[in-house]
Amino acid sequence: MMMTAIPSTLMRGGTSKGLYFNAKDLPANEALRDKVLLAAMGSPDIRQIDGVGGAHPLTSKVAIMSPPSRDDADIDYLFLQVVVDKAEVSTSQNCGNILAAVGPWAIENGFVETQDGVTSVRIHMVNTASIAVAHVQTPRGQVEYEGEARIDGVPGTAAAIPIDFLDVAGSSCGALLPTGNIIDEVDGVELTCVDNGMPVVVLRASDFGLSGAESPADLESNDDLKKRIESIRLQIGPKMNLGDVEKKTVPKMTLISAPQSGGVVNTRSFIPHRVHEAIGVLGAVSVATACMLPGSVADGVAHVSASEGEQRLEIEHPTGFFTVDMDVEVKNGDVNVKRSALLRTARKLMRGEVYIPSKVWDGQ
Repeated sequence: MMMTAIPSTLMRGGTSKGLYFNAKDLPANEALRDKVLLAAMGSPDIRQIDGVGGAHPLTSKVAIMSPPSRDDADIDYLFLQVVVDKAEVSTSQNCGNILAAVGPWAIENGFVETQDGVTSVRIHMVNTASIAVAHVQTPRGQVEYEGEARIDGVPGTAAAIPIDFLDVAGSSCGALLPTGNIIDEVDGVELTCVDNGMPVVVLRASDFGLSGAESPADLESNDDLKKRIESIRLQIGPKMNLGDVEKKTVPKMTLISAPQSGGVVNTRSFIPHRVHEAIGVLGAVSVATACMLPGSVADGVAHVSASEGEQRLEIEHPTGFFTVDMDVEVKNGDVNVKRSALLRTARKLMRGEVYIPSKVWDGQ
C-alpha cells in the first residue's frame, strides 16, 4: 500500500511551530481529519518519533486555512492543538503564535493580493469567530521573512509582523470577565478570570508559597502544586462558560508576581498541564488586561502607571518579555478594551508533503 502525501508547510509562528494546511487537502470529516493530524505529528507518543511533531505542546500545532466565510476577512484560520501523549486534537482555543505565520502563508498561497511594501491580511480566527489583522512586510510584492525584529523565546531576528486584534474580548467565554466578577475564590485562593482572546485564570504566585521566579521545570516537578492548580481549573472552568474543562486546553492558569526585570508583571503559565517556556500571545493579552483592572488579583502586584488609556505593557515570562499595546477604558466599573496589539515574527521552515499511512487516510 502506498502512503498518502498531503501538501503542507512547516512554519514557525512566534514562539511556536507547526504544520500549515489548505483545508481542501485534508479530509472534510472531522474525526478522520483528526486521525490524519495525529498520524502526521506522531501522536500519541511522548517523543512523537513517528511524525513531525517536536514532542512538546508548543511544537505540536496545526493551522488549517480556507477561503473566508465572512465578508470582513481575507482568510479563515482554524487552529488545532495536537496533544503529544494522547490521541486528542483540540479546537477549544486560538493560538496567537501560530497566527503570526498565517498572513505570510495566505499571501504565498494566493488568498491575498500583495502590495509593494506592507500587505495587511484580515484573518478570521474560526475558533473564536474574531478578527485579527496581520501586517506583513512584502517589498516588491514578495513576503520578507528576514529582518531585525527580535522576540524573546526565539533566537536571532526576523521581519516584524505587527498584529491587531479587533474583537477578541469575550471571544471564547462570552464576556471579558467570564464569571461576571473581578475576583473569584476557589479552594481559598483568590483569582481573576479574563478572556481577551484567551481564557486565562490569573493567580498570585505568593498564594501558593512561590516567589514566581521558579523555572518551568521546577514547577512541572511540583506535583502538589499541579494538583492544586488543576483542582482550581476544573472548578472555575464551568463558571467561565467553558463547560467541563477536564479534557480541554483552556483555561490557561497564570501565576503572577512582581516584575523582576523592569516589566509590568512576572508570569509563569500552565497551558494547562505543562508550563510555558514563555507565554502565549493571547494569554499575554489577557494577563495584560488583568493588570489594568482595578481590584483584580494583579492590583498591587503589577506595576502599571494607570488603569486606562493607551499603554505599552511588558509582560515578563521565563525567557524574557512579551510586549502588548493596550487601550482600555473603564467607566462606572465597566471595562472596554478599545485596542489590543502586539508584534510577532514568523519563518517558513519547509514546504512539501507530509506522509500518512494509507490505512489512516482510508479510515481503517
